[in-house]
Amino acid sequence: MTTIKNICVYCGSSPGHDPLHAAAAESLGVALARAGIGLVFGGGSCGLMGIIARATLKNGGRATGIIPGFLDDREIALEGLTELRIVPDMHSRKQLMFEKADAFVALPGGIGTLEELAEQLTWIQLGRHRKPLVIADIGGFWRPLLTLFAHMREEGFIRSGYEMRYLVSERVEDVIPMILSAAKRARESVEADKEVAIERF
Repeated sequence: MTTIKNICVYCGSSPGHDPLHAAAAESLGVALARAGIGLVFGGGSCGLMGIIARATLKNGGRATGIIPGFLDDREIALEGLTELRIVPDMHSRKQLMFEKADAFVALPGGIGTLEELAEQLTWIQLGRHRKPLVIADIGGFWRPLLTLFAHMREEGFIRSGYEMRYLVSERVEDVIPMILSAAKRARESVEADKEVAIERF
């Protein structure tokens, strides 16, 4: 990982009841555009998905939407995207989002957002990738989930130290700096591993 070109944002296809969540999505879209980082998202025009994508595009950023064909009449693909990919199913959607992204952010959302987040957490736990993952705990939205994680650790179902593999931010403005910092640490770790391997050789 040399740089962060695109960030995949998981978020709700509904705006939610708390205006704070919509404001966070808009702020993150603006921040992505200003940082020159592309947005990868679910492609829908509704809810937080539409809000973050519109904010990114409005401020000169890039937005790639990936949506299954069967959802196009429900989530309604956003027009004017930099790139729109229509895929056959949810598995293809998640795989392509993963391939196009250098990092991940989970904004507030529902079951779909939770499922996408859980998959990335699982892949990180299994050592399948080192891409940074930030849980954006806006207004304490993810606090019950983080409490559940703590309970899982206490009960011996999540190994010690795993909590260091994902990041938690309570402020949108901290999300991108946290990702860039994590990417730098990951890059330095890879380079250090290479040096050790060379020395052993």
